[in-house]
Amino acid sequence: MASYKIEWKQSARKELKKLQKKTISRILQTIETLPDNPHPPGSRKLHGAEYTYRVRAGDYRIIYSVYSDIVTIEIVRIGHRKEIYRRFT
Repeated sequence: MASYKIEWKQSARKELKKLQKKTISRILQTIETLPDNPHPPGSRKLHGAEYTYRVRAGDYRIIYSVYSDIVTIEIVRIGHRKEIYRRFT
């Protein structure tokens, strides 16, 4: 199986930059595992979305889309578990 390419939405980059360095490190560690296994244990498919999943990184959630046809993972949103789903559209 080919390794997936990671792409970031600009909004996800901005959300990541606003966080503390310790939190950023934990989130990046989680994201680094996605190219080899885009559906790691604990990842869940979001209801109503064909390609979109979420994975936990402590109290934070990473929302990403997996496009198997072009072997790409797009990081869509990053946020605290209390806020991420309210703002996700």
